[in-house]
Amino acid sequence: MDMSWSPQPLTRRRTLAAATGLAVGAVLPRGPALAAAADYTNPVIWQDFADIDVIRVGDTYYASASTMHYSPGAPVLRSYDLVNWEIAGHSVPVLDFGAKYDLNGARGYVRGIWASSLAYRPSNRTFYWLGQIDFARTYIYTATAAEGPWSRLTTIGTPYYDAGLLVDTDDTLYVAYGNTTISVAQLSPDGRSQVRTQEVFRTPSSVGTLEGARFYKIGGQYYIFLTRPANGQYILKSSAGPFGPYTMRQVLLDLRGPIPGGGVPHQGGLVRTQSGAWYYLAFVDAYPGGRVPALAPVTWTADGWPVVQLVNGAWGASYPRPAVPPPPRQVTPMTGVDTFDSTALKPGWEWNHNPDPAKWSAGDGLTLRTATVTHDLYWARNTLTHRIQGPTSTATAQLDHSAMRDGDRAGLALLRDSSAWIGLKRDGGVTRVVMVSGAAMDTNWNTTHTGTELAGAPVPGGRIWLRASADIRPGAPRPGTFSYSTDGVTFTRLGPAFSMGNDWRFFMGYRFALFNHATQALGGSVRVTRFELSTP
Repeated sequence: MDMSWSPQPLTRRRTLAAATGLAVGAVLPRGPALAAAADYTNPVIWQDFADIDVIRVGDTYYASASTMHYSPGAPVLRSYDLVNWEIAGHSVPVLDFGAKYDLNGARGYVRGIWASSLAYRPSNRTFYWLGQIDFARTYIYTATAAEGPWSRLTTIGTPYYDAGLLVDTDDTLYVAYGNTTISVAQLSPDGRSQVRTQEVFRTPSSVGTLEGARFYKIGGQYYIFLTRPANGQYILKSSAGPFGPYTMRQVLLDLRGPIPGGGVPHQGGLVRTQSGAWYYLAFVDAYPGGRVPALAPVTWTADGWPVVQLVNGAWGASYPRPAVPPPPRQVTPMTGVDTFDSTALKPGWEWNHNPDPAKWSAGDGLTLRTATVTHDLYWARNTLTHRIQGPTSTATAQLDHSAMRDGDRAGLALLRDSSAWIGLKRDGGVTRVVMVSGAAMDTNWNTTHTGTELAGAPVPGGRIWLRASADIRPGAPRPGTFSYSTDGVTFTRLGPAFSMGNDWRFFMGYRFALFNHATQALGGSVRVTRFELSTP
């Protein structure tokens, strides 16, 4: 959609703005000076939300992110000020793209939901999510509310790699996509099929790779915002229409980021506030925690190119807060306590691959019935994950393990391509609490080791508190530690510190994970009665 307005009567402009999410303001996209306000600090979210697309609808901001093999996929974040965010829901309710996403004979690690697009279409008051899966085809989901329910609108045979969806001012739908060779597709008026597609730009060899398209119409001109992974951002501009021709300009390259030890902010989206100010919400590579969002103000040159506002030559660790109306309510914190008192999980949770719905339930705590017979956590279905809060945080889970059966393994993990966990082993009628380290996958995401028990202790009774603490500051491998309690008050450290790897190739950062699987036969279960994510 076009993010500018020609002069109109103010009341009509306000009505249009409320309906479409576009700003009341001048035609030219030149942001005004920020009003004096308290500063915000970067990252605005210290959790793993990568490949960000960000939009505004009325007075509300929404963002989408990649989730790879986690289900449900494509979280929708919501904010009223671009600084404080909550998770509203997920655009992809289930990864029904093949058996590997069910851990059924194959695995979908580092596949699934990659860089995709979130848009809002004022003509039918509908949200659209668009993304390609497995380089095979493109899926489009829609919803009339960000929290859902979301449903599949269509599939398109062209896989729109790293796509950006544009709703033009005449309501036409366009998609910018591609790696190095950038193309634009036009969709049918109902959004269900492709009308045409055309190459519009070929990246010069001197630049390298460009991908991660975001598509905008600003001040009557078309822009395709592209990333050079993982250290640059470029933009293409066309005054002749969505199919170009386009000219290119560098937005940033090798820019110092706001997180010590982290990478260059890149691959995000541009968004305009109600007052006409512009911001760039990007992500910073910050492993072992993942890729975390950072926000910076943007101004525009007289000839229509965006300029990120720097602090001492770097992406600022802090900036004045965006001048926006007071929020209608406070957003839901991404930390805190969950007692699983609803039959639906809160949107902060995502399963490792699709769960077996018959093997879990919630409402009176979270019951995890064994769904897989395996010695390999990476093959175990119904492992429930939660992002880690940076720079350091602790997860504490209270478990009722009285219904475990011989051979069962249940607990709390630090889950990634190298993993460790604290939990329970029940063998020969005896239950022990153990710390297991060294579960690992290779770069083809095949398991190379299922882990080694490094410490253990007998457990009296049927209830235990398990705790994992994680330091996810980037720049070096960081420690994760484990402890347990039999009364919820006094915790005992178990096992050595686990060194969390900071290699980028798994893409997703470490997560806390609740699991329960069998090594002998199905039938056992555990109940998680309380989970708390806390920061120091």
